[in-house]
Amino acid sequence: METETQTRPVTLVRTPWWARIVIGVVALGLLFFLLGRADLLPGIPNPFEQTTTERSGPVLLKSIQDMSRYEGASGNFEVVVDLDKDAKFLPDALLGKRTLYVGAGSVDAYVNLGGIADNAVTVSSDRKTASIRLPHAALERTALDTKNSYVVSQSRGLFDRIGDFFGSDTGNLQQLNELAAQKIQDAAKQTELATRAETNTKSMLQQLLTSLGYTKVTVTFGSTATATPTPTPTASSS
Repeated sequence: METETQTRPVTLVRTPWWARIVIGVVALGLLFFLLGRADLLPGIPNPFEQTTTERSGPVLLKSIQDMSRYEGASGNFEVVVDLDKDAKFLPDALLGKRTLYVGAGSVDAYVNLGGIADNAVTVSSDRKTASIRLPHAALERTALDTKNSYVVSQSRGLFDRIGDFFGSDTGNLQQLNELAAQKIQDAAKQTELATRAETNTKSMLQQLLTSLGYTKVTVTFGSTATATPTPTPTASSS
């Protein structure tokens, strides 16, 4: 007894021609993007390369300040910042970033000559002797030198690499700059910058008044003189 075998026709579902074109263009674009980011297309212009065009507006003068201070000393500093970010429940190989960053900057020390008290300056009747009492020197905020600050090394987890590939690392760099500036500021307080600024200010005033005919000039520093750390604007325009 023979058994009849029934065969069913197989229906092939083909992708529409327009869908194949779209898929091909997307795949080709993705390939060019990955090769361009990996710099594997030497001699071939990167179609995804970005150009920067500056369209800045004019600079507007916001305010003018009278600077009644004498910059007596300046210190140059350099610090190595070790910033380690890790996840609590994930290994560093997956999520974590450690950066070694060299920050360079300077701190100026100044004596405010515009905020002294009325009785801080005394002059003898013959105008040969003068006594001046000034406020103690203060430190300016750290001026970070971004041109000479750089990342020494950086280790990143898998997720961090993926995130940096599609994004930017400006937030981490800003944090590194802030840490470097704060460390430099703290270090400047432990140096002799303020003392050096007072010594140089004293020497400057003595030479200036001696050239005006004074034979004895005494310059001291103390709390009896009233200082104003931040000058107030005297003119402004917008």
